[in-house]
Amino acid sequence: MRTDAVIKLDVEAELRWSPEIDETDIATKVLDGIVSLTGYARSYHEKHEAELAVKRVAGVAAVVNDLQVRPQAASGLTDPQIAREALAALKAELPDCWETVRLTVHEGRVFLEGKVEWQFQRQRAEAAVRRIRGIMGVRNSIELAPRIEAREVKSGIEAAFRRNAAIDAQHVTVEVQGSEVTLRGEVRSWAEWDQAQECAWAAPGVTRVINETHVRT
Repeated sequence: MRTDAVIKLDVEAELRWSPEIDETDIATKVLDGIVSLTGYARSYHEKHEAELAVKRVAGVAAVVNDLQVRPQAASGLTDPQIAREALAALKAELPDCWETVRLTVHEGRVFLEGKVEWQFQRQRAEAAVRRIRGIMGVRNSIELAPRIEAREVKSGIEAAFRRNAAIDAQHVTVEVQGSEVTLRGEVRSWAEWDQAQECAWAAPGVTRVINETHVRT
């Protein structure tokens, strides 16, 4: 079992290693494997990347991301400017379904609504606007409305787990009720936790994934 002191050193090293993160104003604290981030990020994208970096560290059981976004003065945009850039980003990222997504902007925060067929479209919509300079946050309320039924979802996900070298399929169970998937069991890292969830979301017809796997510490 890795100690909190070792985890803290690795978290700080990973933040320094990540090229999209300026760790100067980021403070870390680790208690029982739970990492807390406080301080300031230069952008919402940087805040998101800091959380991903922490999750890559072995022994991290959970992340509390309390970073405040403090954009550089020269990067600030008005809400109408953010809305225009966000719409252009959606059109570029989702040329086939951007019209089903609605966005609003208030005080630098982007709100996404509407419906898409697949989880990857929902994720791409958020990723497209996350990089816009000057935004303070993103709330993704896009709903999934697949046209196809979820058939053989359980066997399909389990087969995907067995094919994926990053997932120990023997320690993760899959339960399916309608279009809702629940994952239970134990994983070795946050990276494996994310991989298991991504595999479940990739199954056709899935509208919700509940990931109850816990990270081995």
